[in-house]
Order: sequence, then structure tokens, then C-alpha cells
Amino acid sequence: MIEVKNLVKKYGNHVAVDGLTFSIDKGRVYGFLGPNGAGKTTTMNIITGYLAATKGSVTVNGYDILKNPEEFKKSVGYLPELPPVYMDMTVREYLLFTAELKGVPKKERQIQTEVIMSRVKLSHMADRLIANLSKGYRQRVGLAQAILGFPETIILDEPMVGLDPQQIIEIRQLIRSLAKNHTVILSSHILAEVRELCDYILIIAKGKLVAQDTPENLERLFSGRDTLCLEAKGTLDQIKQILADVRGIEDSEFSRKAEDHYEVKLTPKEGADIRESLFFAFAERRCPLLSLYEDNGSLEDVYLKLIQEGGKRHESRLQKRA
Repeated sequence: MIEVKNLVKKYGNHVAVDGLTFSIDKGRVYGFLGPNGAGKTTTMNIITGYLAATKGSVTVNGYDILKNPEEFKKSVGYLPELPPVYMDMTVREYLLFTAELKGVPKKERQIQTEVIMSRVKLSHMADRLIANLSKGYRQRVGLAQAILGFPETIILDEPMVGLDPQQIIEIRQLIRSLAKNHTVILSSHILAEVRELCDYILIIAKGKLVAQDTPENLERLFSGRDTLCLEAKGTLDQIKQILADVRGIEDSEFSRKAEDHYEVKLTPKEGADIRESLFFAFAERRCPLLSLYEDNGSLEDVYLKLIQEGGKRHESRLQKRA
């Protein structure tokens, strides 16, 4: 478990990280989301011990980064945005060298290296120079060095940057496989990747934590009551008459998709679940209901609103939820 309390990092008069407090539990994939310059990488560098904080504390499994640096670093593996690889080494040479730097016992280095190369599908590249690898395979080498020593927590800073679509799919699969044995913290500004991979998301803006929750709950954050969308085949008057007989509808908005084909956005009254009533109402009138689904907004909508508002709206909600 990682505990971050009142973390502050200043560069002269510029505050890069401003009072961050959060915790990371075992066995989940966390997304650390924010625009460029929000303080994500600075926070990652502090958590991994690469950078000293101006104020605040970071502990991993009870080990303080300042008081127990060796135990702390054994608990965390880190892949920075630019993988820290040596181009003139082979994959195997580099990983054995990294294992030595990490203090892996000599008798275990070879075994760990082979196991990890197999896990990230690098075994067939073991004796190839890193300089001759594609960017996707270099990223795999970076992941492999982060796993050496089998730390409990793996921190990945922008692991998808610069990769082509096929490489992104491969790295995404690797990250999912890592999550079976490690807690993974993924820093990114790519919303789709965070939504795809993460169980829990922390959003940072201007050095402050402005929201944290599951992707599903964040998508409901600004939507208020759930909005239902339906598509039906029929005349406008026919659809309006059907909806008029359904109790619990507060508001409706119609848009024509094609001739005798309409989309309707419905706002239910507080606490009303009208989905079953809608289904039977359209069935009884023999009016084809083509689709019915909840429209709670997207993670992108929430993210943009939080960034634009500076997080003020949700900071109070965070405090109430805590």
C-alpha cells in the first residue's frame, strides 16, 4: 500500500505539486490522469525516490522513503516515460546488470531474468542489441527492468507514448497481465487508455488532486440524474403518445434520425427507474424500440469540466466522500 500525505514540490516560486494526499491499495490498476504540466511526472518521480519533495511524506508498506530508502525501493518498480536502457547492451546483459543494481541476490539473477523475459515475451530477443529493437520492444525491456526484484507496485509513466496501434495493443495486454501479480499505477494524458485499463482513476490539475473514483462513478459525476436514451421506429406523434402514458418522466428531447425513426433523451424524475415501463409501453403499442441505454456522459466530459473548473467543484465532494 502507498500512502501520500500533503505532498508539495516547489521550483522557486512555481508550485508543481500542491498538497497531494491519496492512497493506493493492493491489487488494482490505478490511472493517474491529467494534462501536460499538471504535475503527474513530478509526483511519480517523488513516489519512486528520484526526486525529493519540498514537503509531505510518501510511505510504501509502512516504509518511509527518507527513513528506509532501501526497503522502500525494493517495493517499487518504475518505468519512466523514456525507458532507461543502454543501447550497446543485449537485452539479457542489460537485465542482468539491472538486477545487480537492484540488489537481487547473485544466484537469483539469471533465473529472474529468464522468467521476466518470458513474461514480457522477450525471450526470443534476449541476445539482440537493444539499439536494434523497435520502440515497442524497447518498451518491453523497460517493463522488464521495472519488474526485476518482483516489487509489489509497478509505476508506469506514459507507457503508450510514441507507440503505433499494434504496439499499444501489445503493451496494454502486458500491463493487464502485470496487474495479476502487482499493483499498477499508470500515468497518462490519454483518456481512452486510462478508461480501458484502470480500475480506479485519480485526476490531477495544477498540482492538485481534483477527483478520484472508479471510471463509472466519475462518468456520473456531472450528469446528476441518469439520462436515458432510446431510439424508436414510428411517427413523432405516436412516440409522444406512448411516452405520455409512462409515469416518472420529467423531461424529454426529440431528434429525428430518419423518416419515422427518432432518438429521444429522457430525464427521469428523482429516484424513478422507468426502463421497464418504457419497454412494455412500446411493446403494447407495437412500436419497435430499437435501443434503450443510459447516457451518463463520458470520462472525457468529466475530465474537461474538472480541468476547466480547476477542480473546485469536486474538491468539496472528495472531502465529503472521504
